[in-house]
Amino acid sequence: MLLSGCARCALVPILFFIVAGMTAVAQDAIPNADAAVSGDVAAAVQSADQEASSLDSGDTAWILTSTALVLFMTIPALALFYGGLVRTKNVLSVLMQCLVLTAILSVVWVVFGYSLAFDTTGMESGKVGLSAFLGGFSLAFLSGVSPDSLTGTIPTVLHAAFQMTFAVITPALMIGAFAERMKFSAVLVFSTVWLVVVYLPICHMTWGGDGGLFWDWGVMDFAGGIVVHITAGVSALVACVMVGPRAGYPRSLDPPHNMTMTVTGTAMLWVGWFGFNGGSALAANGGAAMAVLVTHLSASVATLVWMGIEWVKLGKPSVLGAATGAIAGLAAITPASGFVGPIGALAIGTASAVICFIFATKIKQACGYDDSLDVFGVHGVGGYVGTVLCGVFAASNFGGLADASFSIGSAVWTQFLAATITAVYSVVATVVILSFMKFFMQLRVDGDAEYRGLDLSEHEERGYIL
Repeated sequence: MLLSGCARCALVPILFFIVAGMTAVAQDAIPNADAAVSGDVAAAVQSADQEASSLDSGDTAWILTSTALVLFMTIPALALFYGGLVRTKNVLSVLMQCLVLTAILSVVWVVFGYSLAFDTTGMESGKVGLSAFLGGFSLAFLSGVSPDSLTGTIPTVLHAAFQMTFAVITPALMIGAFAERMKFSAVLVFSTVWLVVVYLPICHMTWGGDGGLFWDWGVMDFAGGIVVHITAGVSALVACVMVGPRAGYPRSLDPPHNMTMTVTGTAMLWVGWFGFNGGSALAANGGAAMAVLVTHLSASVATLVWMGIEWVKLGKPSVLGAATGAIAGLAAITPASGFVGPIGALAIGTASAVICFIFATKIKQACGYDDSLDVFGVHGVGGYVGTVLCGVFAASNFGGLADASFSIGSAVWTQFLAATITAVYSVVATVVILSFMKFFMQLRVDGDAEYRGLDLSEHEERGYIL
């Protein structure tokens, strides 16, 4: 009852906020959505789920593989990446959070999440109503979806499963911001309510099809720069501030306990990202192939740039820096991966490494917030950078997929506006959710439990041998 009550109470004022604010923006700031992304670039790439077709076994096989790859990104890849970065006494707590969030969010997704994100009942292109922000319940429990139902050229049940893996990893990304101090019960409640209040509306607006607000604007988000990285990164920043810093931060914290584990997780994430971005084509075609290539290029150049910055500034390159740079490049190319070519990938990877490095070091230190594993600095900032720069490098003169009528100025403005609205909405929603939760439960462990470590205090287990 607590969970459903939180969701309903938080959703009402927040939806009022976006309905009022975004309707005004839709009418005034972007009078002509076609001018923003002319040539229907976004629609051409993202509308596979809107077209009636026959099943294609090649497309189905690729999305089956991609679904497994994206799930692999949460368990075990993200779990290992985060687990290696925390102190030994907290590693099991991170692994546990990734494992159980995968389970609970998958159930929520099938029960009603997929329906609220992708139900098109009442949606009409160009009209702003409640259905432009959130779907209905006609697909709850995948009602009416049979093995023969198709979304484009793949089974609808496979589309639901593929999108489920995105809904799983997005809240899981946030646990790195408040690692080592938030109660396990609070993590589960917050992540579940956040999925309903933040992720589902943004997903519906961006990927829900004709009638979705961002979709009708022509916003380009191929694989989740807005839907995944901006929402999770910005909300993670709010959460780490509201939960408070770790005891002893920033003066007396131990270094990551197992960089070998972190590098292993990084490698798994890198490979899994091919399914994340390449699978978002919803087909086994040239667009998917290009998405895979630019994903790899962006990660590669971001790794080298971050390493180079450290080498120059600190005298030695660090393994942690190289791994962090790779993740920054992967996050930044995510929204642009289906719209840009190699030139765009190299530019976005370079920009993400430089800008994310500044946020994860200088700005974080100057502001004093304890984003434990740099979720905001890497995912939030990286997703924002990639979303905006997609409006530049989708242009054909940079090797992008847009035609000659594409307007960089209009596209950049549209991308910036959608990214900024998403960020503001994520901040407001996260503040409301956590503030409401504080009335009913404790968000963080007490000082003694934090000193002992969450492995013992929350789970009565040890992840190491004394």
